[in-house]
Amino acid sequence: MKELWTSLASIMGVWAFCQSLLHTVFPPELRFASLRIVSRLFSSFSSYCFYDITEIDGVNTNELYNAVQLYLSSSASIAGSRLSLTRAVNSSAITFGLSNNDSLVDVFQGVPVLWEHVVTQRQNQTLSWRPLPEEKRGFTLRIKKKDKSLILDSYLDHIMEKANDIRRKNQDRFLYTNSRGGSLDSRGQPWESVPFKHPSTFETLAMDPAKKEEIMTDLKDFANGQSFYQKTGRAWKRGYLLYGPPGTGKSSMIAAMANYLGYDIYDLELTEVHHNSDLRKLLMKTTSKSIIVIEDIDCSINLTNRKKTAAGAPARSHLDEMRGGAVPAGAGEDGGNSITLSGLLNFTDGLWSCCGSERIFVFTTNHIERLDPALLRSGRMDMHIFMSYCSFPALKILLKNYLGLGDGNLDERLLTELEEVVGEVRMTPADISEVLIKNRRSKEKAANELLKVLKSRAEKNRGNAGGDPRERSSSEDADGEEEQVKRPLESPKQGGEPQESSLEKGHENGGGEDKKPN
Repeated sequence: MKELWTSLASIMGVWAFCQSLLHTVFPPELRFASLRIVSRLFSSFSSYCFYDITEIDGVNTNELYNAVQLYLSSSASIAGSRLSLTRAVNSSAITFGLSNNDSLVDVFQGVPVLWEHVVTQRQNQTLSWRPLPEEKRGFTLRIKKKDKSLILDSYLDHIMEKANDIRRKNQDRFLYTNSRGGSLDSRGQPWESVPFKHPSTFETLAMDPAKKEEIMTDLKDFANGQSFYQKTGRAWKRGYLLYGPPGTGKSSMIAAMANYLGYDIYDLELTEVHHNSDLRKLLMKTTSKSIIVIEDIDCSINLTNRKKTAAGAPARSHLDEMRGGAVPAGAGEDGGNSITLSGLLNFTDGLWSCCGSERIFVFTTNHIERLDPALLRSGRMDMHIFMSYCSFPALKILLKNYLGLGDGNLDERLLTELEEVVGEVRMTPADISEVLIKNRRSKEKAANELLKVLKSRAEKNRGNAGGDPRERSSSEDADGEEEQVKRPLESPKQGGEPQESSLEKGHENGGGEDKKPN
């Protein structure tokens, strides 16, 4: 045993002597040059080329590294054998990723590529204003030399686009409001935000399926239409006007649009904005892939700018009178702010509206006839969507949402009676939902109670048809109460009859002179 240890020690001594001799004869510069020559010879005979994508480029984070990590997460969840799981800030989804020194094969347009996640220990810390992580991370991309042009020209751009889509889907959406008007906070932002958790989707939205399908198709064409908008020279934006009686689901429609596209919502409160310049400031601080909403636009401020009093002064709105008649410093002609119709038109369709991309403008109103025709034309409000009273297809959606009752779960006789009577009454989806919520403990009782309410409304409407005109149906009473609360502004009717929706069958959109006010 002693002889064995002696032999091993002699061998180790000889090896150490040889190493020192090699280091003396071949200095580090010569060794490194030899390695480079061998590497070049190997690469010249190899049919592959390699690209390294490090996590940190100098002192900054490499965006391509993060994009590759997100992109591979969709394939790693299926093909990977050893995965790492992460959950980002403001995200409700778990992201899969390659573990250290693991590899994955991806296919792009029939071309296979190999990705390897390389993680090594950092040897020493360089002097920088922020400490670097102890581990050096990066991806190595191996491709065939003949596929170099395809990969560099198209594949990396494809990765960036897919990563942005995954990031938007995984990240929680936010609802923004301009509670401070147009003033900036300490971070230079005029918007305040809260997480957007509205559960409304097109599947649960009480509307005719054909109308929903048309809206979804239009939204999808818009979201995928970047090349079309660039080719035609149009700003990548679109406007939707939602109009109809109160309680017909206009707010739920906006939430469904945001959930369908994965966009944030900017709820613009015009009464908090005092100048046209503040409008532009708010627009500039919105992000792409967002929905900018102005709800009840006819009830906020006087936007006609065309109605003058006999003395030549602009007419004041009822909202201004409720403020006590005081005109704040810096306020405009209408006593509350100096936002003009021209300013709002430029906000939605002027040069400033082109600063950004993939934005949707949504206006809602209960009285389309009170809006200036200049707000309604194509290019500002491209699609007019009439949110009507509850129809039978919408009623079936509500029964499924609140009671879990499909076509096969309800008595045919009951369904037939509901179909016959729902068309005779003017009940909104909100009214019907309230009846179902009150009786949701018993599904059969809820359906029968709904039928009873619908029949009662129908009989009352028949009785009022030839009776005292002062009597109104309960739905009309609800409309009146809603309007009393909102105190809408009185504005002259412009352009004739109300414009009908492009989705509503019947007569075409009403006309109107499309000019900005002087």
